[in-house]
Amino acid sequence: MLSDADREKAADMLLEAEKNRDPVVQLSTTWPDIEIEDSYAIQSIVTQRKVDAGARVIGHKVGLTSKAMQRSSQIEEPDYGHLLDNMLIADGAKIPHANYCIPRVEVELAFVLGEPLKGPGIGLTDVLRATEYVVPSIEIIDARVQNPRKIYDTVADNGAAAGIVMGGCPVGPMDMDLRWIGGLMYRNSEIEETGVAAGVLGHPALGVAWLANKVGEFGTVLEPGHIILSGSFTRPVWADPGDTLFGDFGELGGIAIQFV
Repeated sequence: MLSDADREKAADMLLEAEKNRDPVVQLSTTWPDIEIEDSYAIQSIVTQRKVDAGARVIGHKVGLTSKAMQRSSQIEEPDYGHLLDNMLIADGAKIPHANYCIPRVEVELAFVLGEPLKGPGIGLTDVLRATEYVVPSIEIIDARVQNPRKIYDTVADNGAAAGIVMGGCPVGPMDMDLRWIGGLMYRNSEIEETGVAAGVLGHPALGVAWLANKVGEFGTVLEPGHIILSGSFTRPVWADPGDTLFGDFGELGGIAIQFV
């Protein structure tokens, strides 16, 4: 377990890396005794500093929701990060590649809550009842920590959250079987990744349920109006300068961004 001073120092390093677009040495290398509790504490410090500087928390992201990603990370459960208002990006936007260290993109579903969710004890039907609508999204992830990273590094780095794009057609949470919503990720007109939302713990709403129960351990409530990224159902796709990324969600429409 790290001291409060070391947690503050780790937060300094991550903020400096994000400012300079230059990933820092892995926190798990600098502090070999780091634990997952330290990582979430560091994430909270970084988030609070951004809020103190004027940002606003608008929701959370859930990551590592597939069994394959959990095995590769040597963990047994997902992780989460915070979403801030300055991460929102318009559908069709041209995004400076220089704003990020090593950007990648994923397709997933965003749940927008109409009612609060407070764990523990939240299940799939609780999430569906509390959700106002579900909408296609692209998440931009970034690495402010050098590779190869361990789960401690990713969690401290806010789950690699860096941007969120929403678009296409919103649907009610029970208007269709969310498990079978498909996603194709194109890069410059070529399909790079495909998947269906059932890849998120068997149902994307279960990613939201996991989050509500996890943060509920700390007394945190998922608030009405908040956006919850339920977890990617494709592997990340690299984004280079000049690349156009298009997420095709079939009948729910598509989302596009370009890195310039």
